[in-house]
Amino acid sequence: MVFSSLLFIFRFMIIFYLIYYIAPIHLRNLILLIGSLIFYAWGEPRYLILILLSIFINFCLGKGIEKYWESKKKLACLMGAVLYNIGMLFLFKYAGFFIDMISVATGRRLPTLEMDLPLGISFYTFQILSYVIDVYKGSIQAETSIIRLGTYLCMFPQLIAGPIVIYKDVETQMRKRKYCIENFEEGLKEFSIGLASKVLLANQIGYLWSELEQAGYQGISTLAAWLGVLAFTLQIYFDFFGYSKMAVGLGKMLGFQLPQNFDYPYISRSATEFWRRWHITLGAWFREYLYVPLGGNRKGRTRTYMNLLVVWSVTGLWHGASWNFVLWGVYFYIFISLEKLYLKKWLDRSNIASRVYALLIIGLGWIIFALTDFKDMKNYFSTLFSLTGGSDWIYYIRNYGLLLVMGIIFSTPILRKWYEKQKDKWIGISAVFLLFWASIYFLVDTAYNPFLYFRF
Repeated sequence: MVFSSLLFIFRFMIIFYLIYYIAPIHLRNLILLIGSLIFYAWGEPRYLILILLSIFINFCLGKGIEKYWESKKKLACLMGAVLYNIGMLFLFKYAGFFIDMISVATGRRLPTLEMDLPLGISFYTFQILSYVIDVYKGSIQAETSIIRLGTYLCMFPQLIAGPIVIYKDVETQMRKRKYCIENFEEGLKEFSIGLASKVLLANQIGYLWSELEQAGYQGISTLAAWLGVLAFTLQIYFDFFGYSKMAVGLGKMLGFQLPQNFDYPYISRSATEFWRRWHITLGAWFREYLYVPLGGNRKGRTRTYMNLLVVWSVTGLWHGASWNFVLWGVYFYIFISLEKLYLKKWLDRSNIASRVYALLIIGLGWIIFALTDFKDMKNYFSTLFSLTGGSDWIYYIRNYGLLLVMGIIFSTPILRKWYEKQKDKWIGISAVFLLFWASIYFLVDTAYNPFLYFRF
């Protein structure tokens, strides 16, 4: 079940929120847990057991850490949690990838391991790991209620594709949260804006990228290839921003304040700034639970860059079991390292040059991200820089030009101040109302409705 579906909007949402608000406050965590498990099981009934096991095992290990606080068993509980959670993620997401890699390296054909990737496993694994690690560090106390821990891990707004929520940030809300009509209304507006971003922009712009894929990357002109870069850059932003915005809105309707995941990343002036604005919760997770424990920048320049290489390689691999994702992570590592060494000083001298640089780096990076086949990647980059002629770009401009312009405008904060002033007035409410029903119209009229980040 996905947020941008008629089933979710007109059945699950309505029925669930009615039950949630009719139920006594002390039962709402249980209602949310049950509703979230139904939400997940609707699309992944086979793998529901994995989430239930994650709740139970990590609940017990968290309690074990506190019970054995003064003994070596405390570390054993932490290592057990890390090995279990990372082990399950490795089994379902990476085992086949590494088996294939070993087969190539040894020249021996090993049995392949083909398993469907459980929805959301990368996200909920990181969430529960942060909980256990924070209990070990003493940042939080182990949860005494398995219902509360299960609700935290399974909360349907952020279960499938984030944002990644750290337990200590919502611990108080798990026990007591504010319910009011203002929060519900604000959440509904955010959900509608996220829905429109996904359905009216990401889905429609995505057709351009799909058409280029069908045409073949060797058979398109250079201008059409650059339009493809722009199209995928906008598609993946509005796809993931839209999902995250809907998640935050749904959270507000439940009484939660979930973290924002994006801060207009395409106005960045460097790769470093881009990663402070894009998928903010993932970057924060890697910084707190990987980069800092490795030593961060506290142990000299050489160690700092080695730590960064590890973090960015893992960041790439987190997105998928494919070499193009590793390459994508290392690609950003190179530019972030260059910026730390000397490039940032040059970029700070010019607002225009730095933004052109950042957009170019980001856009080309998305091509590495999008194309898992290295032959396709080579052909695409060859087309980008070979000055291949052709008039196919006219077709794409005619059919998608207005959408691309709208995408560029809405990916910047140009209209933010206007909306903040008008969102509670009739014009702002009317605009959101129209966006919602326009999205519903498109959902009725089309079957193209993927979420790109679901596969990660």
